[in-house]
Amino acid sequence: MEVELKTSALILLPRDVIVIVGSYGSGKSEVAVNLARYLQISQSDPVAIADLDIVNPYFRSREAIEVLDQLNVRSIVPKGGQFYADLPIILPSIKGAIESNQGKLILDVGGDDAGAKVLSSLTDAFRPDGYDMLMVLNANRPFTATVPDCMKMMNEIEIASRLKFTGLISNTHLMEHTTAETIEQGLKLCDEVSRESALPVRFVAAEERVLSTMKIDEIGHPVLALNRLLLKPWEKPGQ
Repeated sequence: MEVELKTSALILLPRDVIVIVGSYGSGKSEVAVNLARYLQISQSDPVAIADLDIVNPYFRSREAIEVLDQLNVRSIVPKGGQFYADLPIILPSIKGAIESNQGKLILDVGGDDAGAKVLSSLTDAFRPDGYDMLMVLNANRPFTATVPDCMKMMNEIEIASRLKFTGLISNTHLMEHTTAETIEQGLKLCDEVSRESALPVRFVAAEERVLSTMKIDEIGHPVLALNRLLLKPWEKPGQ
């Protein structure tokens, strides 16, 4: 599979375990699978992604397993009849992958503090300096539309997960109605949260069709170009 990477600068994530968390509708799972794709292409370490999203039945990283397989990204997901389960199924292989330090591991964690509780059972597997936990912010979602709202949700997630955030991801969108202005407004909020929380903005995520209308070198942060890899059931071919 030929893939073109479009970034303004390298996305620097030196730690082995990358936890992606965000509120419902933030686009967190789409970011997670596209980040796995980016890491697989841009660096030499093996890449795996584990699906811990028990919140949204439509947009979960396990839905992109065929595409990830083609890119040689290992997917750690429930098998057989549990594949579509909406229960907090913690596979022993997930804990083992966190502890192994063998390449990059992305954990796609369900939105808000309820979804993040699934991490609390894995806390002892994390080395204090061995993970990044990144908050995906979408300024068009009701619980992350203001700086106080974002700070409140992040605090609740940290308490529920017993882990600390290390960075932010700006992913403001309006699905197919997203424009360059949408991206710029979301980044403004993300920068304000960054100043308030003292957490860095690790990258800005946006669909390639929107980035093609922007001067990405002027965004001021690394950019992850998104291809839609997660489709609703009625959007899939043959439906």
